[in-house]
This record gives sequence, C-alpha cells and structure tokens, in this order.
Amino acid sequence: MSVAGSFPGFAGRPPGPAMDREEADRALARLGAEHEAIETSLLALQDHAGRRLLEGAELSGVTRERWAATERSITLLWGYFDAYAGALEEARDIRARRRHPSREDLAALTELLRGEAVTVANTDAAPPPSAAVPARLSERFSLQELVARMNELYARSLDMVVASDSVWSALPARIDLLAAELHRTRSLAHSVGVRPGEHPAGDDLEEITEELATLRVQVISDPLAFWLPGPGSAAPGGGRPDTSRYDRAARALEDVRREIEAVLAVRQDAEARLMRLRDVLSRADRTLTEARAARGEVLAKIAASEVPAVSGPPTALQERLAAAAEYRRRAQWHRLSPLLEALEQEAEDELLRARESLTSVTAPLAIRAELRGRLDAYKAKVARHGLAEDPLLIERYDAARRMLWSAPCDLRVAEQNVLRYQQAAAELLTPRPPEGSEGPAGSAEPEDRRGDRGETR
Repeated sequence: MSVAGSFPGFAGRPPGPAMDREEADRALARLGAEHEAIETSLLALQDHAGRRLLEGAELSGVTRERWAATERSITLLWGYFDAYAGALEEARDIRARRRHPSREDLAALTELLRGEAVTVANTDAAPPPSAAVPARLSERFSLQELVARMNELYARSLDMVVASDSVWSALPARIDLLAAELHRTRSLAHSVGVRPGEHPAGDDLEEITEELATLRVQVISDPLAFWLPGPGSAAPGGGRPDTSRYDRAARALEDVRREIEAVLAVRQDAEARLMRLRDVLSRADRTLTEARAARGEVLAKIAASEVPAVSGPPTALQERLAAAAEYRRRAQWHRLSPLLEALEQEAEDELLRARESLTSVTAPLAIRAELRGRLDAYKAKVARHGLAEDPLLIERYDAARRMLWSAPCDLRVAEQNVLRYQQAAAELLTPRPPEGSEGPAGSAEPEDRRGDRGETR
C-alpha cells in the first residue's frame, strides 16, 4: 500500500463451512501481504513531511480543528492496525502447530479469518463521524470490516495532510518571492520620490506590503483556509491551493512597477520632453500671431465677411510648463511624470487649435485667390481661341478683375462677376450648327461646351 492510496480490501467470505488446509494457507499468505502493505502506508503517513509540519506548527482556524480530529483518527488507526496484526499472528500460531491441521484447528482458523473475531477496545479517540457506533467498551470486527474502517480513517487523514502540505509547498515560497520583488520596487520607488502620502503608488506599495505579511501568517497557521477541493474528486488531496489573494497582490505590484518605470523614464528624458513642449507651444504662439495678423488683413481687404476672433497665447500652459521645469530641477520625478503627460497632450491640442484658427481666419483670402485663379484661367482659354478682343468678354473681365483686385473686396459680388464672365466665354466657345441644319437627335454637346459647364460649377 502506498501513501496516496488506500488499504487493499480483504478478500475473505462470511463464516461458513470450515476451510481446508489449502484455503487457510492461501488466506494467510494474502493476509501477510496485506499486513505489509498496511504497515508501509502507515509508516509513510507517519513520516510524511506535511504531518511533521502540522505537528510542529501553531495552527489556527479550520486547520487546527481538522488536525485535532486527524490526530485522533491516526491514533485510532494504529490501534486498529495492532488488532489486525494480533489476529494475523494468532492465526499463524494456530497454523504452525501441525503440518496437517486438525478439524479443530481449521475451524478456529475459519472463525478467526472470516468471522467477527477481532475485538478492539474503545479509546478516548473519537470514531469516524460516518460510523454511527454506540458508546461501548469494545467492538468486534471481522478482518474485512477492520480493513474497511482503516481505509476510511487513512483516506481522511491523508487528505488533510496532503492538502495542508500542498498549500505550504505552493504559497509561502511564492509569497516570499513576491515580497523580495516588492522590496526591490520599494527601493526603486524611494529613489524617484514615490513615497506613501506623496504619491498614490507609494500608498499602493504600503497596502501590498501589509497584505503579503498578513497573507503569509494566515497561510502558515491555517493552510486549509486556502485549499479548494477538486469537484467530484474522492482521491486524498484532490484539489488545488487557492491563490486568488496572492494573484491580486501580484497584479497590484505589477501595476505599481509599471508606474515606477514610467517615472524612471521621465527622469531619463525629462529635458528632451521639456524642450519638445517648449517648441510645440512656441509654434502654437507663432501660429496665433500669424492668425491675428491675417485677421487684420482680411478685415481690411475683404468686405461683407465674418472673420472669427483670435485668442491670445496659452499663458496657463506656459505657467504649468514652468512648474514642470521646477519639478525637474528639484528631482521631483513623481510629480513631473503626470504633469508632463498632461502637458504634452494639451500642447498638441493647443497647436491644432491655433492652426484651425489660422485656417478659419484666412478662408476669405483663400476664396479670393481661387476666384482670381479661375478668372485668369478662363482668360487664357479665350485667348487661345482668338476671342480675347471680344467686347463683351473684355467688359465682363474688367468688371470681375476690378472687384477681385480692389479693397475691400465683396466676395459675393466678385464670384457673381467671375461666373458671368465664364458664362459669356462658354457661349462664344460653343460651336453653332449652320443655319437651317439641326444636329442629330441625342447628339452629344461639343467638348468645349461640356468643359466650360464643368468648370462653371
């Protein structure tokens, strides 16, 4: 019998006709092998590392209660084994009397090996909870019943010992490794100014430290509180250690470690990031200055146009940038880290806002430039077709040009003049069929006319 198993069942039969010599010899041989297996398992349980730890530990909670019951079970188990060994020894003595046992010897062997011939005295040890046994001074068992009782006690005792040993083998070592990592993280945190009361990560480190210390004490004193039995598993030690609290602490420490690494990264490249911030804010300021100048130009050159106002420079961001530089000078990296991250995003937003402001302010000038370009393009097209001296085209071109190159320029009127010039040019560029002739039904328009219409849209 091995420690992880149970005792072999007794293969005898209920008392009946007396066994013959061969049956008695075979039964004694089986009993001898069974006795050795039981003794081996009991000695292995006695020497189990988990059992020795339980005996020397200051237990609490559910583990203390179950270990007290297990100790009683182990005591009772050894009592049953002694009775079993005594019955086997008695049977061997009877068989050893004669080479050919007499009828009386065979009857005695039959009663001893198959009947309820083993008497076990009750001790202070409590019987197993599943055995509803009345309080008596002694009990009588057959060898088969005795093995079944030992199997039950052994399995329950081994389950408790193996479960406790599994928790002690898994959790304390992992907690100690995490505590060592925690110590390194705390030292690193202190080097960059992350301390309790000054930075959230410092407070988190304190909480993790307390949790690991508490967890280790509880695991050592009450390992069964951290054991999850396997569903439907009847084997001793079926289950696994509950590592949920350890896992939460490990995840929290990993989050803090990443935050500390971010602070360290700030210390390494703080000056470069501050220079980039100054450059972005400088570009935003120059863009706003350009937008204010452009607004004045638009108001002077463009009439009947709503020009949005341009805000001033971002003084609040400049003040916070100065605070960031002061944090760097004082090596307050834990304060600089979140400030830099916020400033970088806000500076990019400020530059984008300045560019949008410049775009919106200069939109009327862009429209005027587009109308000028369209007018000159049509004039060049008309000249290529030899129509540059047409009086109507000259009149309409001059009207559009005066509007586009005068200040202030009314864009709505200028656009209408450019459109009138386009329409006149398109009519002159469209080929006309000879008088009296009609084009075929469904014929396509001339290429120049299609092009002109496309360009006037």
